[in-house]
Amino acid sequence: LTWETLEGVVKHNGPLINDARAQDELPNAVAEYNVGHDLELATFASAEAQVAAISDDVAYNNHDLDDGLRAGLFTIEDLADVPLAGPLFAEVQKTYPDLDHSRVIFEVIRRMIGDMVNDLLDETGRRLKDLGPKSAEDIRAHTQPVAGFSETMRANDAGLKKFLFENMYRHYKLNRMTSKAKRVVTELFTLLIKEPECLPAEWRLRSDPENTQQTARTVADYIAGMTDRFALDEYQNLFDVQAKNS
Repeated sequence: LTWETLEGVVKHNGPLINDARAQDELPNAVAEYNVGHDLELATFASAEAQVAAISDDVAYNNHDLDDGLRAGLFTIEDLADVPLAGPLFAEVQKTYPDLDHSRVIFEVIRRMIGDMVNDLLDETGRRLKDLGPKSAEDIRAHTQPVAGFSETMRANDAGLKKFLFENMYRHYKLNRMTSKAKRVVTELFTLLIKEPECLPAEWRLRSDPENTQQTARTVADYIAGMTDRFALDEYQNLFDVQAKNS
């Protein structure tokens, strides 16, 4: 990966070194890499990286709202007082009273994404005009991000996140799924650390029975590369005595 890409990943949430966080509080992997490739951790990332970071908010909030509605974790009626979402649902249902439920959700999500993106473009343009940067370094050295929502949209975004946290992320059905996922990952890791010979051949060659740290790193990398479906299949292969191993 390029320096700029790594910088953007590491500074996804802004500078890593500031008044609240010192150099010695950095994650080990970041601190070690930064010794040889100074990522300028006390500054902001590039404008492109900042846009990518805030785009995560747009994508995740809308995707999670869509998922929560379609999974039945909450209803359109529950969103009546939620900033941004509530007024849009009321507007769409008034304009298209006969529109079926799934189409209403689709239309509202489409409009929400549009509103958030347009606000991001307008506010970012305003900040760039005020700053008048002559180089990428001017953007990195600025005291605040150049890409962001307006004050009104930040409040709307915070209200939407609050609703999702209370009604989706803490929902008992989601908590059960999270508990199962933790159990699968934990038990896979524990077994493969104790019995690295159960790793696929190409991964087994990377482990070292005499080096627990290297084996742990190999097992962690193996599990980290799994999709949800593959992890569940691997769990069944390793723990179900009747499973046909592939």
